Amino acid sequence: MASDPPRRPRPRRRRDVPHEQRVFRLALLSGLPAVVVSIVLLARDGHSAKVQWTLGLFVVGAWLGTALALRERVVRPLHTISNMLAALREGDFSIRARNAGVDDALALALLEANLLGETLRSQRLGALEATALLRTVMSEIDVAVVAFDHEARVRLVNRAGERLLAQPAERLLGRSAEQVGLQWTLDADVPRTSDVSFPGGSGRWEVRRQAFRQAGRPHTLVVLADLSRTLREEELQAWQRLVRVLSHEINNSLAPIKSIAGSLASLLEVTPRPADADDDLRRGLDVMGGRAAALERFMSSYARLARLPAPHRAPLDVATWVRRVTTLETRLAVQVNEGPPTNILADGDQLDQLLINLVRNAVDASLETGGGVRVGWSRRDGAVSVTVEDEGRGLSSTANLFVPFFTTKPDGSGIGLVLSRQVADAHRGQLSLENRGDARGCVATLVLPLS
Repeated sequence: MASDPPRRPRPRRRRDVPHEQRVFRLALLSGLPAVVVSIVLLARDGHSAKVQWTLGLFVVGAWLGTALALRERVVRPLHTISNMLAALREGDFSIRARNAGVDDALALALLEANLLGETLRSQRLGALEATALLRTVMSEIDVAVVAFDHEARVRLVNRAGERLLAQPAERLLGRSAEQVGLQWTLDADVPRTSDVSFPGGSGRWEVRRQAFRQAGRPHTLVVLADLSRTLREEELQAWQRLVRVLSHEINNSLAPIKSIAGSLASLLEVTPRPADADDDLRRGLDVMGGRAAALERFMSSYARLARLPAPHRAPLDVATWVRRVTTLETRLAVQVNEGPPTNILADGDQLDQLLINLVRNAVDASLETGGGVRVGWSRRDGAVSVTVEDEGRGLSSTANLFVPFFTTKPDGSGIGLVLSRQVADAHRGQLSLENRGDARGCVATLVLPLS
């Protein structure tokens, strides 16, 4: 089998020649005409051969030295810039070039390289400080934070996460979400609240999840907040408020009952009995019965507030709902400002009670001043806003409006607004009551989602 013919070497292309050689060649070519002229003139001057050779060698040496100096003058700053860029790429921002200025192009290039290094150094320092602050915050917050990569493997975990999973970060990093028991946090709908047991603790946890990118790849950040302590504190405060309210109301009824009972007992011990003893006994018993009935009404009101059922949602036309409720008020003609046709999913019975309370309060306030009451609605940002405006005296303070059993009316129970807010919250809405800004009086605003 015949061997392949030998290949001729590929001619070297211009771009394969190093930059230093090209600069040196250009320097030689630029000085070549002067050298040739100098040698020719030396040959015509009639000097001896020795002198001619000496002068010729001097000219050639000067020619080569000038070319080398020119090459060094051009190439050295380029080497400096190359070394600086390599150092910047490696993260070393301490190198600076000398002879930087605006005198020529190379000096200007060196100056820009120095400024670039200073800028990158400042940015790197700021990034390191921000990273250190973030790590400190992540370590100190009492919320478990775990980051997963696109393969659902742990890439970051803070101290709270280590305590929650009862393992150090060195053992958690690189493990899958299923292996550390957090796969459900990547699959569940968030935000959500769940009762979960972890190796490092159990309780009620709020789960939040957020997507982000690192190095162009999708990552997921999972945040687990322990709500047990907060809920226990809120529960304790709620019990304390409840005990204070119950103690106040019960003492208000028991104190006169105890006093009257003592007076009646002493009256029975008097011998002979006074002529009006029976009347005193009857009046005392009437007072005791009245206070007992008041205490019974109070407990019934509290039971009603505590047993609000979950709403049974059904399609509800807002216009029909508003007109139906306003016609129930007979003490004052309520003006209805029609809004756009709107339908919502809600419990009509509960919303009736809510709007009845608002309209009744507005009418009570307006009757004191001879003003009117207006009810209207509007749609905005995926919600319907129902307003009840009155022309009463306004509110002197809004601090205790939604405190259970707080009332400014002589015969009020103090649960109307509280019950109304509970109905609004059950429908994922909002209820607010404030003084009007355009005139005297108050405006109650109920915001309900359309879906």
